[in-house]
Amino acid sequence: MTDVLRRGRASLAFAFFAQGAAFALLVTRIPAVQDRYGVSDALLPVFLAAVPVLAGAGSVATERLVKRVRPSRVLRWSQPVVLLALLGAGSGGAGQVAVLAVALGVFGLAVGALDASMNILGVSLQRSYGRSIMLGFHAVYSLGGIVGASLAWAGAHWQLALWVSYLPVVAVLLPAALLGSRWYVDGEPAPVREAPGDGGGAGFKLLLPLCLVMTFAYIGDSTVSNWSAKYLKDVLGGSEQLATVPYNVYMVTTLAGRAVGDLGVRRFGAVAVVRLGALVAAGGFAVVALAPGPWVGMLGFTLLGLGLCVLVPQTFAAAGRRAFEQHGPGASDAAIARLNIFNYVGFLVGSPLVGALGDAWSYRGAMLVPMVLVLVTLGYARSFAAQPDRYGGGHERPRTADVGRGSNGL
Repeated sequence: MTDVLRRGRASLAFAFFAQGAAFALLVTRIPAVQDRYGVSDALLPVFLAAVPVLAGAGSVATERLVKRVRPSRVLRWSQPVVLLALLGAGSGGAGQVAVLAVALGVFGLAVGALDASMNILGVSLQRSYGRSIMLGFHAVYSLGGIVGASLAWAGAHWQLALWVSYLPVVAVLLPAALLGSRWYVDGEPAPVREAPGDGGGAGFKLLLPLCLVMTFAYIGDSTVSNWSAKYLKDVLGGSEQLATVPYNVYMVTTLAGRAVGDLGVRRFGAVAVVRLGALVAAGGFAVVALAPGPWVGMLGFTLLGLGLCVLVPQTFAAAGRRAFEQHGPGASDAAIARLNIFNYVGFLVGSPLVGALGDAWSYRGAMLVPMVLVLVTLGYARSFAAQPDRYGGGHERPRTADVGRGSNGL
């Protein structure tokens, strides 16, 4: 059974890597996509907003789907769809806006299913391992994002057509992802224990604190991804070249923080790690808001990567754990899919919120808003604690029923 778990962990890690690379290849080439299709500045925000909205719909559908279909199957077929939709987005030409709309629509729906099923399998595998491993999966996602962004830079540098940049990546990742999917490990299906008034499954009241934390974390993340370059250049007086650095620094420190985060959770517990992460992230926003120049601002973005990186993986893990403790394994999958919706809520709210406040007030002041929201996370930190369960303790232990089988029948 140890070999099954190891293969399952490695194959799922590759799925996280592939998703990180694919998403980065799309979002970092948005200007090129706009130019290729001739999308106006007025229409572009509609396309960009449609992707997370449809991803939320895909996550809602996944919540219902995993009650009938193993999450590994959802992941196995949604990941190729994401990669093919990425290739489709780069294959159209001037005036073919309908092609772009269809490609982005398919991408959004498939990404919602992919994100939800990936994290469902990650939490299930963590429960089988009996120790924290979720941060490691998200570290690999960050690594994929760095690789994807680097490939996007190379494509832009060499002025390659989008489909020329995307085709080799898809040609490598798609068959590798399908091959790796043979070793995904599902938790064994189990009935959901109903609670009075709940109707079966994890109730919204149980998940509300974690939904808020997820939203606040992604408001912070989208602030960095959408505004760090403009802020460093226009507010802090950095050069155009230097303005490209903050997001890369943020991604690298996110990877570093997640790479060691599981050790921190095992040593000090999830509550302490989440509290520390929230304080470091809030400190990062404060440094950015008060920075006298670009290099101090860079320090702030470094702190943001180290702080925000732990919040999302631990929120998924806590949602799965709380649903499992209250209602059994069957509720855990639905809870994670439901929580995943607030990933996209934060993404949708964060960038427009900071932009509107920056235009109406000041961009320095706008940076204080995500700082306050991240600090609110401290009030919900206890939601990340493991509760005493049927095993008589606050820690998860592996169960044969939750190890389940590999998706190929192992």
